[in-house]
Amino acid sequence: MSRLNNGDAFPPLTLDTVLDGALSVTHHLSGHYGVVLMYRGSWCPYCNAQLSAFARAKPKLDELGIRVVAMSIDNNAEAATLVEKHRLNFPIGYRVDADKISAATGAYVNDSPRYLQSTGFVLDPSEKVITAVYSSGAIGRLVPEDVMGFVGYVKSKA
Repeated sequence: MSRLNNGDAFPPLTLDTVLDGALSVTHHLSGHYGVVLMYRGSWCPYCNAQLSAFARAKPKLDELGIRVVAMSIDNNAEAATLVEKHRLNFPIGYRVDADKISAATGAYVNDSPRYLQSTGFVLDPSEKVITAVYSSGAIGRLVPEDVMGFVGYVKSKA
């Protein structure tokens, strides 16, 4: 397992999503700045807060051309309940294989129970990583204000 570095191409991942069916992450994000969030599960209060914040920020993210995708090992029912409860307005992948995602991205995995730790990536419009945030525990994650400021900065230097 190796971590993704700035400039690395984001790996091709296809997710089953609550509202959008099967979704290719890179195809969905292609041509836009992208945020890929891996969250621990619908039971995690920090994850709920993060996902809700991205949902509330969607109008501003849209203005900046930023798309968001999130994923966890939650089953379809758990993910659907999370989407409804927090009015999540971006694709939410469910039932991902924690070990396969970890092998592809370097995300930390909790041993027992098995789930992905919080991990976030910001991608440029060519699906290359421009920042990665890896957490080995509950805290340490991307927030929409930081993403919007960072993308604004990157665009100003382009």
